[in-house]
Amino acid sequence: MKAILCASKNWGIGKGGDLLFHIKADMRFFRSETEGNTVIMGRKNLDSFPGGRPLKNRVNIVLTRDPSFAREGAIAAAGKSEALAEAQRHGGEVYIIGGGEIYSLFLEDCDRCLVTRVEAAPEADTFFPDLDESPDWRVAAESEAFEEDGLKFRFVTYERTR
Repeated sequence: MKAILCASKNWGIGKGGDLLFHIKADMRFFRSETEGNTVIMGRKNLDSFPGGRPLKNRVNIVLTRDPSFAREGAIAAAGKSEALAEAQRHGGEVYIIGGGEIYSLFLEDCDRCLVTRVEAAPEADTFFPDLDESPDWRVAAESEAFEEDGLKFRFVTYERTR
């Protein structure tokens, strides 16, 4: 299982229910990685998508505490074990795509994190754990630096060390 995200240099990932960055290259990377696979997200994350619609060409599993939740193209899961069972049932790669609570819940189950690291630190209210400071993670691969709309970033793959 993999987590995939875009984080600031101080590991901020969101503010006010929205992403900190809207980088086209990051969105292309996200799409190329996740298409044809399974994504697990929280309901608030789903609601932040255009029209609140699930992502096309993916199995969308949505964690929600609302037992009446129903959205066309999404599979509702009441908790972590139910989400994992649904993911296993559908096969393919599984990507955790947020938000913050969902990343925290599933990080221990991930063996890789695909992180677009942006060399900026805007104000954030949601953060991802600092993998650079964790003995459980190491950088396995890092791209060259890119720049888009004045933002410098790299694609960094972290692997679990244990």
